[in-house]
Amino acid sequence: MVQQKVIGLKNFEIGNEKDFVLFAGLNVLESRDMALRVAGVLAEACEKFHIPFVFKASFDKANRSSINSYRGPGMELGIKILDEVKHQFDVPIITDIHEPNQAHPVSEVADVLQLPAFLARQTDLVTSLAKTGALINIKKPQFIAPREVRHIVEKFKEAGNEKLMVCERGTCFGYHNLVVDMLGFQVMKEIGFPLIFDVTHSLQEPGARSDSAGGRGQYVFQLARAGLAQKIAGLFLEVHPNPHEALCDGPCALALEKVVPFLQQMKALDVLIKNFDNDTMIEAGRA
Repeated sequence: MVQQKVIGLKNFEIGNEKDFVLFAGLNVLESRDMALRVAGVLAEACEKFHIPFVFKASFDKANRSSINSYRGPGMELGIKILDEVKHQFDVPIITDIHEPNQAHPVSEVADVLQLPAFLARQTDLVTSLAKTGALINIKKPQFIAPREVRHIVEKFKEAGNEKLMVCERGTCFGYHNLVVDMLGFQVMKEIGFPLIFDVTHSLQEPGARSDSAGGRGQYVFQLARAGLAQKIAGLFLEVHPNPHEALCDGPCALALEKVVPFLQQMKALDVLIKNFDNDTMIEAGRA
């Protein structure tokens, strides 16, 4: 049995046996006002249900399908907005970078840096992230097997950073489809680091639209429940006041108005799963 690492962040711990942490926010920053509104709703709901919360949003979506697609406000303005969210709501921040030279300036605001799935094998990007000393969220590329995440983890460790989380976000299944392998959760947990489940990106339908991805946001509750049942460290979630008008990945996002019932369900399920005792379950089965 591989010993499971627990990582401290702010005033809580992230680990597969700990209470689940919510990493949630906008897919991409659309405006300052929207970021503050979404962060406020999430922070209030997480406080109500005693859920550790990290606000997420991208300042740049560099891997859009079309050159005309909205990418975000850019690094300079994006960092300012994230910093305002961080201090106004007293919450940690997670955001992704796409180029090695972004790592250091972004780490001065973001508490967690994210390695994008499409770029997870880029050694220069990995080493630049590692050198910041920040906590890193490794998105599992949708084109590799769960056991192959180990190689990315080893790169970080060799570069001097073991403050790592690994993140499931679905696997390519033919064209325009992603599936989530629940057995893969256990394989990734055996690497020994906290496992996060990116629910909304796992509901993507890559390239399903003429110039962007489609999605199945109507199944966020169902997929999130299935993921939490695997006893994991946290959920990664994108929300939007009006998903149909979102400038990126709207078809996958959870509507902001559904955050409270969603978190109420997830908290109850996480408490149930984390309190299961394997020996007790075996004895109950024999009875």
